[in-house]
Amino acid sequence: MKLKKGDQIIVNVGKDKGRKGKIEKVFPELGKILVPGINVYKKNMKHRDEKHPGGIIEKLRPLDLSKVALVCPHCNMPTRIGYLVVKGEKERVCRKCKQKI
Repeated sequence: MKLKKGDQIIVNVGKDKGRKGKIEKVFPELGKILVPGINVYKKNMKHRDEKHPGGIIEKLRPLDLSKVALVCPHCNMPTRIGYLVVKGEKERVCRKCKQKI
């Protein structure tokens, strides 16, 4: 998986197109990420007890990796990620400015 927790991303498609955020959690087996404030849905919850009062609750849903692009910290442009092998170590590289991420 090319994206990691803490990376700055921008959404390319959907209702949140153009919004930026930081990755909070990564689900590599599903190919999805969780970004606070992006892909928020509302759910109606039934009243159960005093702890769970019910009503309309906002819920975060994971966002598919294909719908986002990494924002390079050096050039501040949405970019794809490349890899460069240096002394047996793989480093993530911005495809636009060729800087190490």
